[in-house]
Amino acid sequence: MSPTLHVATHHAAAPSPEAARFIVGQDPEGHWVALEIHGRAGGLFRSREDAVDYAEHETGHRPDAVHLSGERIALRL
Repeated sequence: MSPTLHVATHHAAAPSPEAARFIVGQDPEGHWVALEIHGRAGGLFRSREDAVDYAEHETGHRPDAVHLSGERIALRL
């Protein structure tokens, strides 16, 4: 009698169109900024790494959810 091997499969749900996505860049004064594209979250950070870490955490580390901007971006309050 051969042993039975149970294999569990996990299917990740595709992110919804409303899933958080962030843009990370510098503002006109050179501060690092992370902005959620719909304006629901964001902040100023000491470094690029801090801004990217925040954005990645907020998006659940989804691929292509964080984009770096080569242009200046502004955090609007």
